[in-house]
Amino acid sequence: MRRLWPGTALTARSPRSVLAALTSLASLVLLATGCVGVEGLQSEGRARDVDAPLVLWPDYSPAPPSRDENPAALVPVPHVPRIPSGTMADAKPLAVLNADIAAQGGKPPAPKAVRRPELHDLTGDGKPDLLMAVNLTPRTSELRVYSVRDAVVTRVLVLRGVLAGVELAAGHLAIREPTKDPRYVSVTDYLWDGDSMSLWNLTLDDARTSQTPQAGGGRP
Repeated sequence: MRRLWPGTALTARSPRSVLAALTSLASLVLLATGCVGVEGLQSEGRARDVDAPLVLWPDYSPAPPSRDENPAALVPVPHVPRIPSGTMADAKPLAVLNADIAAQGGKPPAPKAVRRPELHDLTGDGKPDLLMAVNLTPRTSELRVYSVRDAVVTRVLVLRGVLAGVELAAGHLAIREPTKDPRYVSVTDYLWDGDSMSLWNLTLDDARTSQTPQAGGGRP
């Protein structure tokens, strides 16, 4: 017995049987090499060339953001009492928010525009920090996060945008915002790095119509 193709054997048969077997083998070879008849697989031609991106002004490097431009800059909030306990649970949320906005030259928001304060530990010291959100328009909101640094109430993050969702998980603060494609939202992930709320990741995620509510929060 002699093997002509892996897994195929020919024994003593009639010429007609041998011819049929060879014909079958030839068909297998054609299928394996992609050379089949007009009713089979067809070549799609040459693959499309992919060009590398053209980098414009490659020698230019922007300066780092100033303190006012950096959303994660640590900014002490003036005109609020010091907190020796180190926990934002001992602060008055609306007083902190109003003092911070006033220090930037703004006017305190209407109470109905301020969402319920939330107390969660984002800085990893075992003491809750304060998250405040203000609805500026029916679409746009502003998120501000406060912590106590050396007994001083300090703003550690401020973001303005279309807040489709704000989520907390394992110390991460994820901000979900809509994109032009309604199927997806952009997710900006912040994490305390020991000194500030640093940008951890930027991703796209499937859009969701609702979030699962979790217990928490405090009183304004």
